[in-house]
Amino acid sequence: MNISVVIPLFNEDESLPELHDWIVRVMEENQFSYEILFVDDGSKDRSWQVIEALALKNPNVHGIKFRRNYGKSAALNVGFEATQGDVIITMDADLQDSPDEIPGLYKMIITDGHDLVSGWKKKRYDPLTKTIPTKLFNWATRKMSGINNLHDFNCGLKAYRKDVVKSIEVYGEMHRYIPVIAKWAGFTKIEEKEVAHRERKYGTTKFGLERFINGFLDLLSISFMSKFGKRPMHFFGLYGTISFLLGGLLTLWLTGEKLYKSAFHIPTRDVTDKPLFYMALIAMVIGTQLFLAGFLGELVSRNSSDRNKYLIEKKL
Repeated sequence: MNISVVIPLFNEDESLPELHDWIVRVMEENQFSYEILFVDDGSKDRSWQVIEALALKNPNVHGIKFRRNYGKSAALNVGFEATQGDVIITMDADLQDSPDEIPGLYKMIITDGHDLVSGWKKKRYDPLTKTIPTKLFNWATRKMSGINNLHDFNCGLKAYRKDVVKSIEVYGEMHRYIPVIAKWAGFTKIEEKEVAHRERKYGTTKFGLERFINGFLDLLSISFMSKFGKRPMHFFGLYGTISFLLGGLLTLWLTGEKLYKSAFHIPTRDVTDKPLFYMALIAMVIGTQLFLAGFLGELVSRNSSDRNKYLIEKKL
């Protein structure tokens, strides 16, 4: 099978028939073998009934329905597990992503040899309250991830080589950082394609401003996990040791200064009367706590079921 199209959705019953017909037209015009996988993330409207009707009309349509709303990341992860195509295309169900982009994305994966191609909606039809935070979010992600050739990490329109989606796990709200997760997993051929952004035709957006705060926290989390997920002691142990040694050296210096001045009868305050002494104690306590956190992290990591899980590209 050439292409699997994965579409996560939540309360999008109005747009699904039009989106389905558009995708089918593009597939037939380009003679692609395909499947369309709708993942209903606990919709409260008639979305599932529409999917069932589409599946009766088109045997290439499949659906997965969650019992409740789990979020876009969960929908994508389950969809990735169910796909069978050589190239996986993801797009949103609100008709803001154009299926006409599918042939170009497919070519960049199959012909050009990329692992992942992310859409870039250079011209957007969104209010400034959304576009300005998005630009800041993408700038921060580029700086922290080192993927400097992507302008829009959170674009729903993406294409993946099959190996990519079968090798990564998307959880929480990490769908914003799939390129970062893919790079962490060793898929470095990541490229961008400028795609059309269409105005929303039906319904309203499902995301609020809180997603930018959550997105920043998720970025910190994934950056830490990508670097220290399997070796937490290298982070906590390093800074814990530095903090403990700094506090210890300050304590020794204060004690030595007190003994020196006492020996030569130079007036001086008690060590415990100096604020610097308590700062040194705090540094030693923090250092000890960080070191213990690293030690506990190592114990958890070593007992993890995927502690020796590595991605093998080829084997003779």
